[in-house]
Amino acid sequence: MIAPPGGAVRTRGLPSVVAMDRTANIVPPVLGWAERQRRDLPWRRTRDPWLVLVSEVMLQQTQVARVIPRYERFVEAFPTPASCAAVPQAEIVRLWAGLGYDRRARSLHRCAVVVGERHGGRVPDDLDALLDLPGVGPYTARAVLAFAYERDVGVLDTNVGRVLARLGGRSLDRRRAQALADRLVPRGHGWAWNQAMLDLGATVCVKRSPACASCPVVDACAWRGEGEDPARGSAGTSGRQSRFEGSDRQGRARLLHRLRAEPLRADAAAEAAGWGGDAERAERAVAGLVADGLVVEVDGILRLA
Repeated sequence: MIAPPGGAVRTRGLPSVVAMDRTANIVPPVLGWAERQRRDLPWRRTRDPWLVLVSEVMLQQTQVARVIPRYERFVEAFPTPASCAAVPQAEIVRLWAGLGYDRRARSLHRCAVVVGERHGGRVPDDLDALLDLPGVGPYTARAVLAFAYERDVGVLDTNVGRVLARLGGRSLDRRRAQALADRLVPRGHGWAWNQAMLDLGATVCVKRSPACASCPVVDACAWRGEGEDPARGSAGTSGRQSRFEGSDRQGRARLLHRLRAEPLRADAAAEAAGWGGDAERAERAVAGLVADGLVVEVDGILRLA
């Protein structure tokens, strides 16, 4: 059983991997550890739902160190959904340089537009309404609720999914993992708890060579770094990412880098992508960028959409 600070024990419907003696009372040591070790990140200094949403979209599949300077530039330029929606999408894509996965820039711009049209310019505080926003999935929606509105909901990402699987000693499907993440949140501590779990997975319970000796709940962990890792294949955990060097993703990134500076002739796309004379491959890349709404082609000239 888990006794949240200041709250009654909650066990009804709790997945069996947690309703075990060895996982009892993990909340106080995790929160205590976080108070000493919490990373000072710029998006943790605000409760503005737009700024929180921007940070969460940027952090999808991108390392924190790369996000920080770009986040700071972005929120200075576009501190509100209205300011983001007021500019052409191309301006958002230009400012997205260096973050990768540029479709996120388009989604964030569309999201800002929808927030203005449907929600009076304020990011909603309802899970279903958040999930209806362009580019917002279950993780991002719950992150906004927890980190902007301080709701007691569980935030389940790669790091948290890994911690939960290892603590329980077995793989979890997404439904059970999310139910467990939700039920572990101590009442009234949604912000602090979720930040603590993210930090625990990002800095201690890492994918390779976890620092089990430094873990505040190692005594409650069913795995402790011994035997097959139960996090492998568990819900919320990431698989092996395809190689970037020489990939179509790299070529697309090069094309967008060029287009951020100036329009480009379509017949020069292969060279700009670093593919020499492979015009067919370049055509596929251009077609994909056009389909994603990032690029338009008019009279043989490519430019940001």
